[in-house]
Formats: sequence, C-alpha cells, structure tokens
Amino acid sequence: MIPDLSPIFTAYEKLRDQVDGIFAQVLASQGPERVTCRKGCSDCCHALFDLTLVEAMYLNRAFGKAYGFGPERSAILERASEVDRRLARLKRDLFREEKKGIAPESIMKEAAGERMRCPLLGDDGLCALYEARPLTCRIYGIPTVIAGQGHVCGLSGFDRGGQYPTVKLDKIHAALDDMSLAIERGVKSRFDKLHEVYMPLSMALLTDFDEQFLGIGPARKED
Repeated sequence: MIPDLSPIFTAYEKLRDQVDGIFAQVLASQGPERVTCRKGCSDCCHALFDLTLVEAMYLNRAFGKAYGFGPERSAILERASEVDRRLARLKRDLFREEKKGIAPESIMKEAAGERMRCPLLGDDGLCALYEARPLTCRIYGIPTVIAGQGHVCGLSGFDRGGQYPTVKLDKIHAALDDMSLAIERGVKSRFDKLHEVYMPLSMALLTDFDEQFLGIGPARKED
C-alpha cells in the first residue's frame, strides 16, 4: 500500500509558489519588454528537459484528476506515446555518436537544440495542465543559471551576458531532489536509487506510479 505522500506534495506546492513569486518579481522589475512571456507563446513547450521523481508523480496525479477518462485524456496520452518514441530514437542516435568518439560537449549541444512538442500543448496553443505545469515551465522566460552556466529565453528581451536578476536553479533542483528522497524513504522503497529517477514529461504521464514502480514490499517472483 502506498502511504500518504500529501505532505511532500504540499512542500512541492510551496516551492512552486516561491518560484511563481520569483518570476513575478523579475517581471515587475524588468518589465514586459524583457519578460516577453504571453498567452499563446509556446516556445518553452518545445524544450527537452527531465522531471525529478516528485515532479513526475505530482504531474501524473494532477493529470489523473483533471483527465480521468474521455477523448481528451486519450489524445494527450497518444501524443505522449509519440514523444516517448521520438525520445527513444534520439537517445539511441546520441548513444551511437558517443560510441563513435564524438565529444560529449558536441552531443549535449545537439541534444539541447532538439525541439519536441509537449504532449500537454493543445491545438489552441495552451497548456492542458497549466496550473500543475513543472517548475522549469514556470521559470522559463527569465535569466537562470545552473552549474555556472547562464541561460535566457531567445525570445525574451534579455541580452546574453547582461547583468540581470538571475535565478539559481541549483538550489531549486536540490530542493526537488530532497523531496524525491523523502518519497523514497516515505514508501520504504527497496530501490535505494529511486530518488535519482528522472524522466521526460511524456513518460511521467504514461507511467503508473504503483507499488511495483516505487519498490514497495518484496520483489515479485517471476513465474
């Protein structure tokens, strides 16, 4: 039986609210001429990134509540399956390049340039799960830095290398990792690396985060 994880998800929601607050502060200080995010802009909805365990489970739960059944759910899951297949092919191709001896920096740059439409992006250009969208989506559009590397949205009014209020993503990611570890410990998982699980949004929608996935109880015996 999966124990009550709501306190962890509540902590995640508090972090989410803090991130929204940071975005609002940067928007207020820099103005819409630099923070150009607007309804209908979906540039960030084509970026590739992985979710931590806590975010993947939170998104999956929110999706289940919003789309329990019906054609909309089926359409989103079909898009998620297609994205997952494309990602599998991309990872296979990048692995082959690595085996050929191509520099990791070149491979990472190539991967960063890949664009795939998020399965939650509707034909109207809007997110089908906007209120529960991941933190990466919420912070996109303002300057960020991770592992010493700065990033700005190419459609924003921020100049690369300019001096602006910058969000340190390392701290946010560390908080998410701590929450994922809390899930591993909370469910008493037999998988000691469960908290290190990362997955694309498409897989988060498709995954059944059940007792078997979480490693609750003894391993099942194969027939």
